[in-house]
Amino acid sequence: MKKLFLCSLTVLLFVACNNEKASQSDEIKIDNVKIISELYTSFSEGDIDAVLAGFDENIVWNEAENFPYDDGNPYIGPQAVLDGVFARVGGEWDNFIVDERIVYNMDDDMVLVTGRYKGTNKATGKSINAQLVHHWTLKDGKIIQFQQYTDTKQVADAIVE
Repeated sequence: MKKLFLCSLTVLLFVACNNEKASQSDEIKIDNVKIISELYTSFSEGDIDAVLAGFDENIVWNEAENFPYDDGNPYIGPQAVLDGVFARVGGEWDNFIVDERIVYNMDDDMVLVTGRYKGTNKATGKSINAQLVHHWTLKDGKIIQFQQYTDTKQVADAIVE
């Protein structure tokens, strides 16, 4: 009887500890989703300093293959992302936004975002409404990695006169 009681107690403690860890893990995921959601809000408000503040100093940023800004892949560090991506987007597009966003929890400190790029190319006057997927990886509340997937043909067509 004593053996059965000890075994039952051990199982209960194991379950309780794992539930507490799962609860802590869920909190981390929720924080990561909040961090990424706030990043998009900051970007849409033009607060690039707030966006960059969310990046780890060694962030690894990859634009989609065949996207106009993939020539610097991988961009390492916030300054490289600012110069190689954000400055170019701001200089080449009017009303560029990430619209219709849905933010998804993933395991292992990852967040997935689906949505659409919308904007008008300044040189050609052509607009885009391109699907996108952004895959984010975070560590200790900072973004350490980004991978973009998008309709590169639509964007390429918009930048060619």
